[in-house]
Amino acid sequence: MSNSKQIKSCQICKNKKLDSILFLGYLPPVNQFNDLSYEAKEQPSYPAELLFCKQCKLVQLSTIVDQEILFPSNYPYTSSTTKILRDNFANLGKDVRRNFKFKSNDLVIDIGSNDGNLLSNFKSDFRVLGITPEKIGKIAIKKGIDTLIRYFNLKTANLVIKKYGKAKVITATNVFAHIDNLENIMNGIRKCLDKNGIFITESHYLIPLLKEVQYDTVYHEHLRYYSLTSLNFLFKKYGFEIFNAKEIPTHGGSIRVYCALKGKFKVNKIINKILNNEKKYLTSNYLSSFKDKVSMSKLNLLEILSQIKKKNKNVKISGISAPSRSATLINYVGLDEKIVDCIYEIKGSYKINRFMPGTKIPVVEEKSQLLKKTDFLILFSWHISDELIKNIKKQGFKGKFIIPLPRPKII
Repeated sequence: MSNSKQIKSCQICKNKKLDSILFLGYLPPVNQFNDLSYEAKEQPSYPAELLFCKQCKLVQLSTIVDQEILFPSNYPYTSSTTKILRDNFANLGKDVRRNFKFKSNDLVIDIGSNDGNLLSNFKSDFRVLGITPEKIGKIAIKKGIDTLIRYFNLKTANLVIKKYGKAKVITATNVFAHIDNLENIMNGIRKCLDKNGIFITESHYLIPLLKEVQYDTVYHEHLRYYSLTSLNFLFKKYGFEIFNAKEIPTHGGSIRVYCALKGKFKVNKIINKILNNEKKYLTSNYLSSFKDKVSMSKLNLLEILSQIKKKNKNVKISGISAPSRSATLINYVGLDEKIVDCIYEIKGSYKINRFMPGTKIPVVEEKSQLLKKTDFLILFSWHISDELIKNIKKQGFKGKFIIPLPRPKII
């Protein structure tokens, strides 16, 4: 396919011998939401396969799809709509202020800044600059956050330095695993960062993904699935040193990593502790067992849904929220409009009155009167199920919830 490419070597260390550890079939891009008037026809889909590099321990997708397809100008994701993300970014802002002595004129850059949610926590104390390729960056500009609507790369880094100078803080949250041409990105970060500056990245963390069978996070936006081990290998390659790291709850389990030029900061003891803990998961045997767990999880969910339908063929099963991960789960498990009649999204969502990618399942506005007519709700954002259940019950929902992962169950 001209709009995708198969990788021939590891994206970090260039090792050409990579082991296949999971294949979910051919999946559509997770943000390919077609209008309800759209005539049914074949949609593009691409291999969803994970490869493991034994040399640097990186887990990565076998196929890279063009970013223009994955991140269209009307990209629907907004980081400020989820409370757990808002709280996380507020925490990151406090963390930087508490632990680092930066001045009010220092520059903070956020790569993949989206609607400016993260930078809003720095705006009152520092100069801020967002960089994002999507039009949603205009929302940040309206908030008073200076934003470049373009991809970050070495060319962009040179433009930034010329106009704004070097940054004392560069962040890349939930985006560092998404960008192709890793070498260009790393060189851009190295060039943009002040010699005494810090780079903070947050990515979906491979270890909880494996432990909790989070196969729904495997989609084409996520090119790489980082462990601290693979990040350590990557940053050393470009003269950086990880000096602190912590697990955070976003996206079902992420890792926040702090790095700087080697020797600039004292390395926290937690780094070796995490690296040692990861060893038992980064083996061929464990990764093989992960593949088996994914298959069993799929079968268990289908069995639950089948039993519900057998008892009452007129039962109403709907979904609640349509995050990117839901498209992977729906297409891999094989759910259609005969099983899930619709998926509810909050008012104002771009996805309303569109079909879920690869299906004829409609996305509709979440309304209390519709929820009251629903017997079962599948929580596709299962990683924030407590928050969702609380909000849905407030709207008068009396039915039962289906938690699809990590172990499918009805509550």
